[in-house]
Amino acid sequence: MNNPSSAQLMYLRQCRRHRLKIKICRILILVVFLLQWELCAKYGKIDPFIFSSPTRLIICFYQMITGQKLLYHIGITLFETLSSFFFVIILTLLIAAILWFSKTLSETLEPYLVVLNSLPKSALAPLLIVWLGGNYKTIIITGMSVSIFGSILSLYTAFCDMDKEKILLIKTLGGTRNDVMFKIMLPGCVPTLLSIMKVNIGLCLVGVIIGEFIAAKKGLGYLIIYGSQVFKLDWVILSILILCLIAMLLYQLIGSFEKLCLKRK
Repeated sequence: MNNPSSAQLMYLRQCRRHRLKIKICRILILVVFLLQWELCAKYGKIDPFIFSSPTRLIICFYQMITGQKLLYHIGITLFETLSSFFFVIILTLLIAAILWFSKTLSETLEPYLVVLNSLPKSALAPLLIVWLGGNYKTIIITGMSVSIFGSILSLYTAFCDMDKEKILLIKTLGGTRNDVMFKIMLPGCVPTLLSIMKVNIGLCLVGVIIGEFIAAKKGLGYLIIYGSQVFKLDWVILSILILCLIAMLLYQLIGSFEKLCLKRK
């Protein structure tokens, strides 16, 4: 193996310095924001009862961990989010494949998929609650409804845009449509599917929270609604911050999975 040149080593050092600088800037922005927030609340620039403060949130977090089963509510929201995400990915692959296999079916259903994808899901959620009942299954379906139609359209479009010459080569060699699907379509659409997953993990979380707003008696969405009703705004802000952390962590996990898949590819 050839040793890297000095120019290559310099480039790698520049990349490492750039990544370090980005991380430091991100941390500084967060620290300055939290410090300003705390000082404004302490010296009366903002009302701490309405806007809370980092100190109040730390105390609230400790109290909710010990007395309000915060981890239980976090676990419920995570379970519902991951369940809806799993079913969305499975159904997206299945339905997009069925649409690709049947051109008549895809041309028939395409306008309906577009309409369903355009519907405001916050308006659809109350109907789902009334039709299916206020339980965790309905909340999972609500989470699915936010992202599944757009995912199907995106993956089906990726199938249709696949390299026609590769498909023709498989058919010339005697391959069937199943061979085309499993040897060209699915492997070729891995980057598209990974991008869909990165988008959907956040959309499923949004859909789950919408469902919890309306009908749940557990979960972070329930804590936000209940806290706003009884004017425990520390609960509301803390739950929102926890949702932000969950969204960031889930996105990072999907990003790590994407890097692993593309590296193997």
